[in-house]
Amino acid sequence: MEDYKFIHLLYVPTLACNMACKYCYLEDNTVDLKSDKKVIDTLKYAVNKFNKSNVYPFNISLHGGEVTCLSHDDFEGIIKFISDYYKKNNALISSHGFKIGDPHIKTNLYSIDKHIDTIKKYNVSISGSLDLPLSLHDEYRVTKGNKKTLDKIINNIKLLDDLPNKRKVSATIFKEHYERIDEIIEDIKWLNKNTTLNMNDFNFMIGFDYNSNGILHHMNETEQVKFFKRMHKEFDGTDLDVGVNGAWFNEFGPDYCTNCTNCGEKFFLLEKNGDIYSCVRGQKNKDFYYGNIYDNTVEEILNKAKEQILKAHNRVGFNPTCAKCPYLYLCKTGCPFVKNVYKSNKSYTCKLQQELYKLRGYEPDNNVEESTYYYLHDVHPSLMDKYYPKEQKDYPSLEEIISKDANLKGIYDDELFILKIDGIEYKLQSQILKKVRDIVYISKESSIELYMKDDIFTYVCDYPNNNSLYMMLLSGDLITYGDEGRTKQRHVMTHQIYEGVIKKNKSDKKGYYKVDISDVLKLYLCDLDKDNPNNLFFTTSALRDYHYTKQKNNAYYHMQAINLPFQNIEFNILEEEEL
Repeated sequence: MEDYKFIHLLYVPTLACNMACKYCYLEDNTVDLKSDKKVIDTLKYAVNKFNKSNVYPFNISLHGGEVTCLSHDDFEGIIKFISDYYKKNNALISSHGFKIGDPHIKTNLYSIDKHIDTIKKYNVSISGSLDLPLSLHDEYRVTKGNKKTLDKIINNIKLLDDLPNKRKVSATIFKEHYERIDEIIEDIKWLNKNTTLNMNDFNFMIGFDYNSNGILHHMNETEQVKFFKRMHKEFDGTDLDVGVNGAWFNEFGPDYCTNCTNCGEKFFLLEKNGDIYSCVRGQKNKDFYYGNIYDNTVEEILNKAKEQILKAHNRVGFNPTCAKCPYLYLCKTGCPFVKNVYKSNKSYTCKLQQELYKLRGYEPDNNVEESTYYYLHDVHPSLMDKYYPKEQKDYPSLEEIISKDANLKGIYDDELFILKIDGIEYKLQSQILKKVRDIVYISKESSIELYMKDDIFTYVCDYPNNNSLYMMLLSGDLITYGDEGRTKQRHVMTHQIYEGVIKKNKSDKKGYYKVDISDVLKLYLCDLDKDNPNNLFFTTSALRDYHYTKQKNNAYYHMQAINLPFQNIEFNILEEEEL
C-alpha cells in the first residue's frame, strides 16, 4: 500500500586492495582505514535506514578496493546478509518488476581462492577483471609488491568450474590494448575454449584518461568504431555471436547507467565509513559525493544525488549537435563523470554508440525536436526555451494525442468520476477539455460523496492494491512557485485513499465505488479562499504517474496538457451566515 523507490546499491566494505593496477581510479586510496565499525555494520544500518523510508535496493553488489581482502568471517557475514535480504524482500522487489538474483561481487580474482567455499555455499555470482591481451596483463596489473598476477588468476578461475551461477570477466581497452587487437581476439577464443568463463557474458569497457598517470591513453572515437566493427567481423556467426551482439558492448546501449537522464535517482555507492558517492567512477570525488548514511537523512541523500548529477551535466553544458541527433533519446549525452573529466558536453563514446544503435535495430527518432525539448526540460531547463519545438501544420491537437493513447483516454474519461454534493450529482470532466465551467457551493454542513468507476484502479496498473484515489485541493488565492516564477493556485492538500479501503465501502450506484470525502475536505475549509473559487481534482496515483510520464516523453502533449488536467470541480465556500 506504500510508494516505494528502488535503487542499485554498490557496497565497498574495504578500500584495501592486494593489487596495484597502474590505471586504478582510486590511486593511493586502496588502503583500509581504521574504523570502529565492523564491515557488516554499515551495510546493515544503511539498508535498514533506506527501508524505513521505503527505499529498497533491488541489487546489492560488493565492490572495492578488493572485497576478497576481507577476512573469511567478514566476507561470509556480508554475503549471508545480502542473501537473506533477497529472500526476505523477494516478493516486494519482484512485484515491482525487478529480478532477484544472488549475491554478486566485483573482483580482481587474485585472492578469490580463500573465499571459494563461501562463494559456492551462497551461489555468489562473479564479475572479474582481466587485461586483454593477456600479454599486457602483467605489465599493468601487478601486486603492491610489483609481482605478476596473471598465472595465479588463471588458476583461480579454474576453481569456479562447478559454480552454478554467473562467472564472467571484463576488460578495459585503452589505445595500448587496441594496438594489439589481433592478440585480444585470440585471447578471447582461448579463454572461451580453455576456461569455465562464460565468454558470451563478457564485457568491454573503453578506458578514459583518468588516474592513469600518463601510462595509458584513450582510444579516439574513430579507433573505438574500428574496434567495435573488428569484433563483429571476427565473432558474428560464431559460438560467441550472442556475446558480441549483446553483453560485450552493452555498456554503450540504452539500458546502461550512463544512458540515464539522471543516474543520481537510482545508483549509489556506499563505503564502510558511511560515505555515499555516485558510483565507482565518482568514488572519492567531492562533486559526486551525496552525503553520509550516518549523518544525513535518506531524503537529504536522495535530493543531493539528483542535484549533484544535474550540476555535473550543467557544468559542461549542452552540445548543439546533440539537438540534431536521432539517438539523443537513447544516449542522454552520456556519463556525467566522464564528461567532466574530458570537459566535454557529449558522450566520449558517441560514434561507437551510434554504430551500436544502428546495428541493433534501434529506430532513429522521428521527433528529434521533441526529444531534445524533453531532455533539456529535465537536465538543462535554462536552455529549453531555446529548443522549443517549432509549430508545424500537422501539429497534433491534444484531443488527437489522447485518441491515439488508450491510457490517456482513461485519464480524461468523463465517466470516471461523479461528485455528489448535498444530493446533487456532477459528472466531472478534465478542466482543459470541458466546455462549461461548473462552480458549486460547499459549507461545513455539506455532504460530499465521490463515485468512481469500479475498474478505475486497473487503469495503467498491474497491481491495483498498490493504486490509490488521488485528490488534490487548491486554494483560489494565488502564489508564485519555484525558480520559474510561475503564479498558480496555492496547493493546500493532497490526499490518497488506497483501493483496499475504498472497496470496503458500500455503493448505491452500479458499476461505481463510493467514498464519503466530507470530513476530509472540512479539515481544510478554513485554509481556502473565501472570495474566489477553489479547485478540487481527482485521479488515481497510477494515472497521475502516467500523465507526467507522457509529459516527459511527448513534447506536444507537454505543451498542451497542463500539470493538473484531471477531472475537477470548482467551488465557493458558504459561510454560516449565508446558509
